[in-house]
Amino acid sequence: MPEDLMRYDLLAQNALKGVVRDALKIAATTGLPGEHHFYIAFNTRHPDVTVSEKIAQRYPREMTIVLQHQYWNLHVYDDRFEVELSFDNVPEKLIIPFDAVKGFLDPAVQFGLQFESVAAGKRPKDGEAAKVAPIAGGDAEAAAEAPESAAQDEAAKVVSLDHFRKK
Repeated sequence: MPEDLMRYDLLAQNALKGVVRDALKIAATTGLPGEHHFYIAFNTRHPDVTVSEKIAQRYPREMTIVLQHQYWNLHVYDDRFEVELSFDNVPEKLIIPFDAVKGFLDPAVQFGLQFESVAAGKRPKDGEAAKVAPIAGGDAEAAAEAPESAAQDEAAKVVSLDHFRKK
């Protein structure tokens, strides 16, 4: 098989992250329309993620945030987004680069995407494809209650959003 020097896997991943970026821009400028809301999973170990030490200790590998009713100061840039959320009634500012995003889900319309998180400035090795998989289906309640397993985090490089789906 010929070598993919164009890196279509990365081009596709960047294009799909553009969908996430555009959805967040809509939410930032006009608010979330109708019943739309977002679950965004991201790699807390990504070098450009900014969260408080308390949050970093609580979620040492991955975290899923919900943008629905109570979020503030959502700002979207080409490479990242910033948002303020409340954790145990304490406001926290999060800065999340799109390269750290591992999953995006809008359960109102059963639309979701999952990505392989890429560290800043790093690209998958030749012959190693960046994994991008659109998914459908979602259950917001299951997502909010999904337990994190350290063993799963170690073994998996791609977030599976299957636990968001109704069984």
